[in-house]
Amino acid sequence: MTSGAVIDVARDGIIVFLKAGGPLMIVALVVGLAVSLVQALTQIQEQTLVYVPKIIAVFGALMLFLPFMGDALAGYMGRIAVRIATGE
Repeated sequence: MTSGAVIDVARDGIIVFLKAGGPLMIVALVVGLAVSLVQALTQIQEQTLVYVPKIIAVFGALMLFLPFMGDALAGYMGRIAVRIATGE
């Protein structure tokens, strides 16, 4: 395997990682920001208040985006399997 092929596999892996994990991270960021804004406006400084809405939102997003994430990971595995089988 040449260095160019290794870089292609690594680049493809990073892109797939961002496609699979990105939506969940964005949901967690938005929910955390919204809860922090509510905390600042109401002056409620409970540190554990952020976790429950964030967990519920991330699990909901996971259920919504799981087919997309599975397709992205399966496609990447298929491309890797082809490279292994062809010896590239």
